[in-house]
Amino acid sequence: MKKTGLLILLMATIGWAQQSTMVATPDASGIINTSVNVPFVRFQTPTAADIYCAGFLTKERIPKMNYVNGGLNTPNSTKFEIGELIYLNGKNYQPGQLYSIVRDVKDMNEYELYTGQRKLLAASGQPYEEIGRVRVLDIRSRSAVAQVEYSCDPINPGDIAVPFVERSPIAFRSPTHFDRFAPANGKLSGRILLGKDFSGFMATGMKLYMNMGSNQGVKVGDYFKVVRSYTATLNNPVDSLSFKASTSEDTQLHPPSFEAKRFTRTSGPDIHVSDLPRRAIGEVVVLNVTPTSSSAMVVFALEDVYAGDMVELDEQQQ
Repeated sequence: MKKTGLLILLMATIGWAQQSTMVATPDASGIINTSVNVPFVRFQTPTAADIYCAGFLTKERIPKMNYVNGGLNTPNSTKFEIGELIYLNGKNYQPGQLYSIVRDVKDMNEYELYTGQRKLLAASGQPYEEIGRVRVLDIRSRSAVAQVEYSCDPINPGDIAVPFVERSPIAFRSPTHFDRFAPANGKLSGRILLGKDFSGFMATGMKLYMNMGSNQGVKVGDYFKVVRSYTATLNNPVDSLSFKASTSEDTQLHPPSFEAKRFTRTSGPDIHVSDLPRRAIGEVVVLNVTPTSSSAMVVFALEDVYAGDMVELDEQQQ
């Protein structure tokens, strides 16, 4: 029994030594890459549901001339899903035509998730949700009869009907190493305005909107790296509270303190937040673009992505 225990201990020690040897080997640039600072990651590929249900922001308000004015079981049913019949008000409908159903929406919570959010949103456009897709079957009375072929969410009376436009699928991206502390690459950068359904926190698979669009050269299929500085964390009204909490041990003679700006103290060392490296949070891929904004999906995240986080074009894609 003792021999077995010694053998297991010896094998574990050898394995640890081999692992330590591997992670301690610098690359050509002199950086030591480990599974912690440069993890190997896999990216989630957007599906058709992701592409057609992401929603968007646009400065060009969509006309409300064509809209849903009821369904087969009106007024007892006010929400319609796949397979159900609905009625469309408006003109120029033809049997066989496909229409996308969209909805202009408003945020019921007026609290800003980050300073300047309302101003950035106003510059990028009105939020619209993509609700589903319908096919016109017939024209009767003053309404078109249509069937719901796909629904992202239940369709409501008042939702807007616009001609359906087919979108390109997003190509699969091979797994790769992800540098958590990659320096700025000098390429196109912007900011995450908010998440779908006005969410302030996003994880892998969730949708979000950025304040860059085709006017800045953004294209469907572009990948952007999500990055965050510790200065941004210090400016967050919630996360900043942790900076103000005690970080020292009772026995430390000169306890340190977090400081936003550089100045000299006599009682202890200063930890200047601006000196800490920015960290990469994850990656997003662009699903749809308008001139002033782009809809994207989180395809990989090491931690929650926040509304207000910065993004930069991934240099591996260029």
